[in-house]
Amino acid sequence: MNILVTGASGFVGRALIGKILSSPSMQLSVAVRSCGAVEDFPVHVVGELSEGNDWSMALAGQQLVIHVAAAVHLPDSDLAQHGYKVVNILGTLNLARQAAAAGVKRFIFISSIGVNGNASDHPFRAELQPNPAGPYAQSKWEAEKGLWQLHQETGMEIVIIRPPLVYGPGAPGNFGSLVRWIEKGVPLPLGAIHNKRSLVGIDNLIDLIIRCIDHPAAANQVFLAGDGEDLSTTELLRGVGKAMGKPARLIPVPAGLLQLGATVLGKKAMAQRLLGSLQVDISKTCELLDWKPPYTVEEGLRRCFEPTD
Repeated sequence: MNILVTGASGFVGRALIGKILSSPSMQLSVAVRSCGAVEDFPVHVVGELSEGNDWSMALAGQQLVIHVAAAVHLPDSDLAQHGYKVVNILGTLNLARQAAAAGVKRFIFISSIGVNGNASDHPFRAELQPNPAGPYAQSKWEAEKGLWQLHQETGMEIVIIRPPLVYGPGAPGNFGSLVRWIEKGVPLPLGAIHNKRSLVGIDNLIDLIIRCIDHPAAANQVFLAGDGEDLSTTELLRGVGKAMGKPARLIPVPAGLLQLGATVLGKKAMAQRLLGSLQVDISKTCELLDWKPPYTVEEGLRRCFEPTD
């Protein structure tokens, strides 16, 4: 099968192409923003994603597209909202339209659990009404809606995967910050947090994406990703420390007091990520695809810090 992967230089993209290259039945091409190292597979330089990209060369002969590329972690501003729109909505739908016209059979879109919301009293399920929180999640939801419309118009199969926080070796974002805090031995007032948050290890996410490449039941479905285990922030920090071989220096400060302090300092969004709950129900994913996460959270965290060759 001929597969085009976008966002190949990113955290998820790098892991994904490594897995695809290990399969003799898959022929890989990748799309990147700018020139880099010469690879032993086709690399197409497409520039920044927008509604003006010409994908004709990259899409020639492709049977499947895995769209990982996205604008993420932009600072809160009107300019950031414009960036999310240009890349995550217009850029995605431009690629998808050209993919359908080129005869691509299936389009896998890596979305975000933020489409469901940024907090949950009960585990999110794929069929629940979306409640995107913030411009990034809103842009992913708008892209999803556009993809479903395109499916109706062209018949190209759509698969949407919504992961929560993704962790793994060298992970950016919030997980990377947690690792740096523990590595530096910074005392953290997070020793008494009893929330529940779902995560997904990079190896589990990649395994799920690979399962969606040709599984018949994946066509035209939304799947939530996860490890199948929920952790409190306190448990996660202790788990990271154990995997690193370093103690997590956690001070047991009541969550209510931390929430109050965060509100006074204008850090409510950060407090929500650290103190709030966000759980994901992956039962549909597991049942429909006959899949289960190959690694536990403990194994996934340990793999983050294993030495590489």
